[in-house]
Amino acid sequence: MKYNKLTPEEERVIIGKATEAPFTGEYLNNKEGGIYVCRRCDAPLYKSSDKFESHCGWPSFDDEIKGAVKRIPDADGMRTEIICNNCGAHLGHVFLNEGFTDKNTRHCVNSISLKFIPEKEIMIRKAYFASGCFWGTEYYFMKADGVKHTAVGFMGGHVDNPSYEQVCRKNTGHLETTEVDYDTSKTSYENLMKLFFETHDFTQTNGQGPDIGPQYLSCIFYSNEEEKDIAEKYIKTLEDKGYKVATMLKPASTFWKAEDYHQQYYEHKGTSPYCHVYKKIF
Repeated sequence: MKYNKLTPEEERVIIGKATEAPFTGEYLNNKEGGIYVCRRCDAPLYKSSDKFESHCGWPSFDDEIKGAVKRIPDADGMRTEIICNNCGAHLGHVFLNEGFTDKNTRHCVNSISLKFIPEKEIMIRKAYFASGCFWGTEYYFMKADGVKHTAVGFMGGHVDNPSYEQVCRKNTGHLETTEVDYDTSKTSYENLMKLFFETHDFTQTNGQGPDIGPQYLSCIFYSNEEEKDIAEKYIKTLEDKGYKVATMLKPASTFWKAEDYHQQYYEHKGTSPYCHVYKKIF
């Protein structure tokens, strides 16, 4: 995985887990609308709407973007450290039951661990695709131009926060799904759509390749009518080419992130997918 180049001071905090001096961070008093992303990997972490004034000397948030922040025991044995769930960058610490907001949570974050993107400049959008084993689906999307971050998980079922084992029992209704964060200034939903269809057998009705089961079906989870229209356009194009398209269209629902060992699976193993192959169609 490629990370942004850090200055020595940024490395001291983000990698070395140091703390910037209180009341010195550039975002301490920032009240502009937008999102805060990880300085090391650009993964979205916090919304400006969750930022509040705690007078502690560091930016404070009472909530994080779902699945973006991981809590681990601090080396001091007392506090709870928070890190970027995507790259492991040190963010700060989280404190509970202080009474600052109704959520009773304070993410105390080093400004230097963050980058702020004003609302008017936000170009990162999310897309959701299911095309069989999510290891293979993610493999191609994470390498695509304009894609900033990917994660694998489950969508479309009736069980909250399912485990991989539960989904494999084939009775949760969930499909193995890849979440794709992409920069609209560098790529488009249509480009992602093409890649989706060109990297799996969208005519297979019982799974994908050797993986058979309802959790491996082909599906596009659309977040708005524009995405639905684009998906329908490409399905029609494929049908006009003579393909019998089995891909389902469903409105996006809650994305439940899978266990850590599933994330960027082939990247960590250094191998290639066994059931996904790129084949140019468009």
